[in-house]
Amino acid sequence: MDFIDRLRSLGDRVGKLKDQVNTEEATKNAFIMPFLSALGYDVFNPMQVVPEYVADVGIKKGEKVDYCIFKDEKPIIIIECKHWKENLDLHNSQLHRYFHVVQARFAILTNGIDYRLYSDLEESNKMDEKPFFEFNIQNVSDHVSSELKKFRLESFDEESILANASDLKYSKQLKEFVSKELSQPSEEFVRYIAKQVYPGKVTAKILDQFKGITQKAIKQLINEMISDRLQLAIDQNREVIPAEDEVATKEVAVEDDGIETTEEELKGFRIVQAILAAHISMDSVTYRDTKSYFGILYEDNNRQPICRLHLNRSNKYLELFDEEKNKNKVLIEKIEDIYEYKDALIERAKLYAAPEEGATEEA
Repeated sequence: MDFIDRLRSLGDRVGKLKDQVNTEEATKNAFIMPFLSALGYDVFNPMQVVPEYVADVGIKKGEKVDYCIFKDEKPIIIIECKHWKENLDLHNSQLHRYFHVVQARFAILTNGIDYRLYSDLEESNKMDEKPFFEFNIQNVSDHVSSELKKFRLESFDEESILANASDLKYSKQLKEFVSKELSQPSEEFVRYIAKQVYPGKVTAKILDQFKGITQKAIKQLINEMISDRLQLAIDQNREVIPAEDEVATKEVAVEDDGIETTEEELKGFRIVQAILAAHISMDSVTYRDTKSYFGILYEDNNRQPICRLHLNRSNKYLELFDEEKNKNKVLIEKIEDIYEYKDALIERAKLYAAPEEGATEEA
């Protein structure tokens, strides 16, 4: 099994078992020790993994960090564990004390689901206030897998990880800053934008006007970029239909007489694909056009509808489905309004894609 597959398998396991894991010790055994094993460490070898490692601070005795990871008889990572329901924001001060005592350059604070990785990038032998890397074991991306590979026993190199950690930390903070400005532009950001395009003095009235304009423009730009990138991917992967298949295609067209798939319907389909691309395979999102509606399905299965589009009338509707199989039609003014309902679409698609969902449901 590939490294990323092991991590994702562990994430699935966590999702299935967490409700039966009632203590911190059980969290360690069920979630955290398997994670260390996935990194290549022998959790039963005290030369590699030492539980309850002594980290006495000054005159305070009996201080112990949950795990200390060793390589070549040198401590490289300390790990403080909490129950999976615990909020990690309340517990990093404890790890700060341990970090100062143990001569490891990396520290992990985890509840078995969320992992926060720290180092001393800002001041030597003093753990930074903010982690340089965070991830959720139930949502392991290729990027997360790539970064965690550096912490595997076989490839662990302290200097190379430290060199990369600074970039990770500040790029994360930059992304958070940009994301916040894009979703809720600050007065300073709006003022800067307004000065670039407005020829006159940016008064309070103009600033207030540009706040709405900026939010709308950003939203439209992001939607257009997503649609353009998705269309480019579709165009690049589109296969040329062999000549002998063209006849079959024409025959199908005759059989489906009266059904015309419009460009607007296809644009709606691409928007739904773009929304779900980060959560399920894009290939699993398919469509079937009918005389009554344009259906977007999971795995081309009519029993697993993601949503339906009703666009061939004066009013346009997006039809959504909830867990009780109820249908809900919402009025949309333009096809891009589908983005407003991304949470409902993602929730629906995840329901079908979840490994434990063996049964399908009636549309």
